[in-house]
Amino acid sequence: MIAVRLALCATLGAVLSGPALAQALPEPAQGYLCCNMRTDGSWISDINYAEDGKTIIPAGTPVKVTGYGRHRVNVEIRGDKQRIGNDYSRDLDLTTFAKRYVVASDPTAKLKDYPPRIRRAIERSKLMPGMTREQVLMSVGYPVSSENPKLDAKTWRFWLSSFAEFQVLFDDQDLVKQIVTDQQTSNLVEMD
Repeated sequence: MIAVRLALCATLGAVLSGPALAQALPEPAQGYLCCNMRTDGSWISDINYAEDGKTIIPAGTPVKVTGYGRHRVNVEIRGDKQRIGNDYSRDLDLTTFAKRYVVASDPTAKLKDYPPRIRRAIERSKLMPGMTREQVLMSVGYPVSSENPKLDAKTWRFWLSSFAEFQVLFDDQDLVKQIVTDQQTSNLVEMD
């Protein structure tokens, strides 16, 4: 009985740490950052809080995926090592999560064709009525999947901090109808 348990543990350990797990993740690749993301210099969280000391890495910045860790995608951006943390979207497997943030096509190619006011909003990580879902994503990143399990939902919830929530409401044409938030957060999120 003990021998059977030891064999089972050894087999399970090999499966969890061996080639089977490694095959579940894509090979490190190069691409572009999908959207404006905030970093503290080494960590980019999927919640994308706008905290003091964080800087924005613009959508379209070249990214090289160098590996994977527990709930993180290790990347190199402008020669600096960073980690994109899956802090609030853990219902997504790491491959799906990585493909959200590191995309094959440079989003700035689309950005140049947007109307000037939309372009300025995206460049400033701001939102405005009339934006498409894609434009919202480029500007403020993905809504975390723990709060937004379906990207086709009429409302997306975001946060600038633990206490500064804003909601993006879409109309039937999937354009931003309204941004719902308090006055202080509105000044930080909405294009004037």
